[in-house]
Amino acid sequence: MITTHAVAKLIIAGEHAVVYRRPAIAVPVPAIRAQVQIMAAPHGQGCIIHSPDLARSGQLGVDSDPLLDLVSDILSTWHSPIPDITITITSDIPIASGMGSGAAVATALVRAMAQFLQRDIDNDTVGALVYRSEQRLHGTPSGIDNTVIAYDQPISFCRRPPYPDGTPQPALIAPLLIAQPITLVVGDSGERSPTHLAVAGVRQRREHATAHYDALFDAIAAVTVVAQQALAHGNIPLLGALCTQNHSLLQAIGVSTPLLDQLVVAAIAAGAYGAKLSGAGVGGVMFAVTDVTHSAQVADAIQQAGATRTFTTIIAPYLPV
Repeated sequence: MITTHAVAKLIIAGEHAVVYRRPAIAVPVPAIRAQVQIMAAPHGQGCIIHSPDLARSGQLGVDSDPLLDLVSDILSTWHSPIPDITITITSDIPIASGMGSGAAVATALVRAMAQFLQRDIDNDTVGALVYRSEQRLHGTPSGIDNTVIAYDQPISFCRRPPYPDGTPQPALIAPLLIAQPITLVVGDSGERSPTHLAVAGVRQRREHATAHYDALFDAIAAVTVVAQQALAHGNIPLLGALCTQNHSLLQAIGVSTPLLDQLVVAAIAAGAYGAKLSGAGVGGVMFAVTDVTHSAQVADAIQQAGATRTFTTIIAPYLPV
């Protein structure tokens, strides 16, 4: 039996603006993971995927499912025939929550298939395969989820325009310096919203007020740059304040909800340095930047304000070589 895992992620600053070639910064959350197991099956069974968390199963070549399409991509990449295997997928990451559930499952699946097929695979290839899967799920993803999860490290990320001949230019990706540990309390609103719907909504609104939305994206970019500097200098109170500012800008582009706003307000009132939604919004999760001494009361306040669950995680310092 082969077992692989992939981590969840949180966008610290820059979501939505990153789709429009502004920077974003994101971190992996190792405490919450997706898992894929592959077991050999009797000859002639083919490739079957079970997702017990979703009460869903499918067979490659028979059923339609984005994960089956990903398996097909992997087999095509290495010119491999359909194997007789059973793939079981489980995940602690809430679905449609902004924590990269789809990218984490896809990353674990790619790595498991590579092990099964006895192929070496680097992070770039993992990220490319997962990005194709993300396109099926989300339409026009930014690319940040598959990157931070495939590399399993904090990153800054910025899409770039195509080359003059129209050829796509790779995104600008760099390791994210984190000088001090960061305590985050994450609250799940329990509201589910597929990423592609939130992204499409922003796109439609921007088409009717392009200058206004581009100004908001520029403001988000400015906050993101300063947040990156705050992380590099270990200024956690400043990071919290910037997260609150980022949340206000996400409210302005129409991706927050009354419940997410309520959770953010409750966290700050309980002593957090700041808080914001994370991910596509219109549901999903928020997080509060706090210190260890206040984390329990912040978590309790978020729960009392309506979160379906909370968890506290510490993002470790990261000093790129």
